[in-house]
Amino acid sequence: MTQHRIPLAGVIGNPIAHSRSPRLHKHWLKTYGILGDYVPLHVTDEDLPQVIATLPKMGFVGVNVTIPHKVAVLQYADQISDRATLIGAANTLIFRADGKVHADNTDGYGFLANLRQGAPDWDPSAGPAAVLGAGGAARAIIAALIEAGTKEILLSNRTRPKAETLKADFGSRVTVVDWVQAGNMIEASATVVNTTSLGMVGAAEFRVPLDGLRRGMVVTDLVYTPLRTRLLQAAEEAGCTTVDGLGMLLHQGVPGFERWFGQRPEVDEATRAAVLG
Repeated sequence: MTQHRIPLAGVIGNPIAHSRSPRLHKHWLKTYGILGDYVPLHVTDEDLPQVIATLPKMGFVGVNVTIPHKVAVLQYADQISDRATLIGAANTLIFRADGKVHADNTDGYGFLANLRQGAPDWDPSAGPAAVLGAGGAARAIIAALIEAGTKEILLSNRTRPKAETLKADFGSRVTVVDWVQAGNMIEASATVVNTTSLGMVGAAEFRVPLDGLRRGMVVTDLVYTPLRTRLLQAAEEAGCTTVDGLGMLLHQGVPGFERWFGQRPEVDEATRAAVLG
């Protein structure tokens, strides 16, 4: 009698107890009646290479990768997708049957899918996009916006050199704006994206002036604790179309789940409810 392995997946990070990914993937496994599991794995920097080498031997078909390992995992991958190469980070690893480790980045995909679901009339070419922050998430967002057809990206970060690095990597479509001018940058934009942790529970407040927000803009915040951040509340009051950050987490999980478990999951209200718990 052949013993089939139960496929396992998970999320590696440090810390990891806060992650909502297990709720998301367990919901999908249950919804589609798939025999499998998804677990949070607390992994330190020094243990990372050994963990990636060992997981496939334990029946893991892949993992999501979160802070602080998104850049480091690339050096342990046999194949890296074009978008992970462009972004310089991976959030999804696929352990293939032939023993190869494939690294991908689905953050940009999740961002665009969330925007299109939450703001169906969003037009990437309607005007400049204002991006706040210049970390790993910002790299994925800029790559996705350029791919979607946004002609100009106005980028502002509390430390300007990090923003200048992104401009050097992405070229002439990116214009760096000083952090003190971030309010004016928002006013000049059609799409506004906060990729910083400002406004998140436990983080510093979001203090950028928001009087430039106006009807017709699409505003999204990657922070999803709380769901309605100060930025989204102000945008709503100004008549903007707002898209919360939870949807990006849900949508970025779709490609990995499909590769690991062979079923493309739907992101619907039941999915949101399961993750919000």
